[in-house]
Amino acid sequence: MTDFPDRHDDDRPARVDQGREVPASATEREDTRPYERDVFAAEEAPGAASAADEPRSAAAAPAAEDPVDRAEGSAFRRSDRRGLLLPVAAVAVVAAVLGGAAGAGITALAQPHDSALTSSTGGSAAQSITINNAKSATVISAVAAKASPSVVTISVNASSESGTGSGIVLSSDGYVLTNNHVVTLDGASSNGTISVTTSNGRIYRASIVGTDPLNDLAVIRLTGASGLTPASFADSSRLNVGDTAIAIGAPLDLPGTVTTGIVSALGRSISIQSSAVPNNGDGSNGGGDNGPFNFWNFGGGSSGGSGSGTTSSGTISLAVIQTDAAINPGNSGGALLDASGQVIGVNVAIASTGSGSATSSQSGNIGVGFAIPSDVAKRIAGELIAKKKATHGLLGASVGDSTQSSSSTVAGALVEKVTSGGAASSAGLRQGDIVTRFNGVPVQSATDLTAQVRALAGGSSAQVTWVRGGETRSATVTLGTYSG
Repeated sequence: MTDFPDRHDDDRPARVDQGREVPASATEREDTRPYERDVFAAEEAPGAASAADEPRSAAAAPAAEDPVDRAEGSAFRRSDRRGLLLPVAAVAVVAAVLGGAAGAGITALAQPHDSALTSSTGGSAAQSITINNAKSATVISAVAAKASPSVVTISVNASSESGTGSGIVLSSDGYVLTNNHVVTLDGASSNGTISVTTSNGRIYRASIVGTDPLNDLAVIRLTGASGLTPASFADSSRLNVGDTAIAIGAPLDLPGTVTTGIVSALGRSISIQSSAVPNNGDGSNGGGDNGPFNFWNFGGGSSGGSGSGTTSSGTISLAVIQTDAAINPGNSGGALLDASGQVIGVNVAIASTGSGSATSSQSGNIGVGFAIPSDVAKRIAGELIAKKKATHGLLGASVGDSTQSSSSTVAGALVEKVTSGGAASSAGLRQGDIVTRFNGVPVQSATDLTAQVRALAGGSSAQVTWVRGGETRSATVTLGTYSG
């Protein structure tokens, strides 16, 4: 079996343009362990959330809720790749962040003079390393050196579309996690030719293992790959606002680009256009000009959100981490890392003030980027590898924004209809209730609830809090399984 590295912080207390294309101490964040793929596939992320909806028939391009957050867009770049040399950290920093053979290899480079040196981290994923001044190298440099071999550049070509994005290595034998909108060219094709370039310049053909349009994730497998360097995943439920966030990917066809910032917000939800491919396998879900955001139709639709997901065809709600680390077209599917080089999220979208259609120029970073939390991404990746499909929670209620009701006195998701026998009904929710928290995450809109419910696996248990007649109530619900 192939090992999947992971990390458990047991000792630690506790809209958007989309493109194709903490600070805990280093020793605290370095507790990793290998585990088998079947264990990885069975493990579920703790404390994610999803949104309420009426059951719907299966569709090739699942509809989702009306956009509520209106600053989202994709970070995937549609069709000259230039190599970059990454700096590496000084001895003290490297020893804390890297360790092992990679750490030893880089430590040898950190000599007490300022001359430029180049070498590699060693192993089959060796990459060029440049140290211009070892004395002033930072922890960011060390993280880049550690994680870069686990981030790849993905190129997809179809009959009339092409684009580039990024991916995260899951196993030494070639499983790679990325965004669904990367491998489907924003929903334009399900049969594009996929090639993957690793950090050491090796090019592989790849095929799709499984896709999850509802959470915009996909797993691909490289043909004939071995000896790759898997990424290690952090526990995203332990993150704090203000923690270090480092993005690595291939923005604008520039592989190995490293940017840094902080975790700007947690428990955020966004509504974006689905990248599910139509039944004929060759369509055009991507693009459109219904909103003020580039790349995808982020922000399109009416002002009112709907937790039922039936009023705005082709949109999905995502639970995300917000960061100000620069994310640009081509970063999609790449890693968002913590200060010890662990994956805390999968870069998925950026906010943009750009206007116009998909035919206009793609906008870049304005300091508002989004990543799918690592706990959610890890669970879905495991399910896609094991079963070729992912499961999602179902609350069994149609909801809207309480702010759209003149009688509401609190912000949240207003229950408009409850499905008999569903999770919401069993928990005691009624029409007119306003859901204000789900699994500990504040809910201020239908999009928030939908995103949090869909992030959980079907059958998961979650705590839901609601207001009825000015009184706050709570209950534990066992979610159904969404079949859309």
